[in-house]
Amino acid sequence: MQLHELKPKNKRIAKQTRIGRGGKRGTTSGRGQKGQRARSGHRIRPAVRDLLQRLPKLRGYSNNPKSASFQVLNVGDLNRLAGSEISLKTLAEASLIRGKKPVKILGSGVIDRKMTVTGIVVSKTAKEKIEAAGGTVSE
Repeated sequence: MQLHELKPKNKRIAKQTRIGRGGKRGTTSGRGQKGQRARSGHRIRPAVRDLLQRLPKLRGYSNNPKSASFQVLNVGDLNRLAGSEISLKTLAEASLIRGKKPVKILGSGVIDRKMTVTGIVVSKTAKEKIEAAGGTVSE
């Protein structure tokens, strides 16, 4: 087998005519006369502008406000704390919360100690469980 005997894999795919390679098409190779389009490597745009043109235009008004996302703690987690006073400071010292997101205490789990919760948002069921154990909640 020699180079001139090689056959294409798929006959349906036609070879694309490559412009500016010389032969058959004359001097300008189908590019017209002088000018930017006749030169090699024409239409080079800055990368940022090219990227912006590829992205879709996002039109209109989007009405999806960002709601406050809470760090969630359960009533069962509060049993691990040593003291009876529970605030944002004591939760941070016990490594139960981190960051500056607001905290909310939810009602899953069992509480068996009397404790005072101050300055933290508490759900209805969590408040009932804390008060049933003899504690108080003040937001």
